[in-house]
Amino acid sequence: MISRDQQSSVAESAGEDLGGPEVIPSHVCIIMDGNHRWARKRRLPGAAGHRAGAKMLRRVAEAAADLGVQHLTLFAFSTENWERPDGEVRLLMDLMRHVMENDLAELNARGVRLKIIGDKQRFDADIRLKMDDCEALTEGNTRLYLNVAVNFGGRWDIVRTAQTMAREVQRGTLYPSDIDESIFGRYTSLGGVPDPDLLIRTGGEHRISNFLLWDLAYTELYFTDVFWPDFDETCLRDAIKEFVSRSRRYGARS
Repeated sequence: MISRDQQSSVAESAGEDLGGPEVIPSHVCIIMDGNHRWARKRRLPGAAGHRAGAKMLRRVAEAAADLGVQHLTLFAFSTENWERPDGEVRLLMDLMRHVMENDLAELNARGVRLKIIGDKQRFDADIRLKMDDCEALTEGNTRLYLNVAVNFGGRWDIVRTAQTMAREVQRGTLYPSDIDESIFGRYTSLGGVPDPDLLIRTGGEHRISNFLLWDLAYTELYFTDVFWPDFDETCLRDAIKEFVSRSRRYGARS
């Protein structure tokens, strides 16, 4: 295990290699897509693809931290994924348990703080308990803030935010005239987290699939044909190199 000082040195050197730590995206989001097609290409059952994809989560999180990324948000399970075959859903739940039981110790040792975003109520009680335990275990870490979106949808997040604010208006603790983009953003699932700089989608599809609809307003989009189980440190570095080469104007003219 490397020390925190060594980790900091690795991140600084990685950032300089990409043009300096100041240009590394602070917040990277990834839609992890292509597990099933990865398996089919290899004439393997779909379960093999999901298992291979689960192994990449910790690896990519560690690579992001080494590159100097501060916030990483992964789209692991959408509100629409419940419509998949029952056997596939059960497998995904088991993989969720496996990752939390087997990968959190190493992520914690590397200074990663985990936050689960999404509607947790639909998950079995043991999964919800593991989520709470993982968040509590890593609460003091600051090297990388890892947000994992499960049973999450962008529209769900906006509706939930509106409902929460409406209840506060009813109680008299929030006034409609005070609501602006900044206030609204504080109530979303990623409230208090900087807006994403870079969204990566693996697997060759070119859409955001109801992910962070509020948060992605000015995010740079990067699509790759690489399936998620093959998306390694080199692929992440390539995506960040592409990001660094772009000019972000936020609707203005440079």
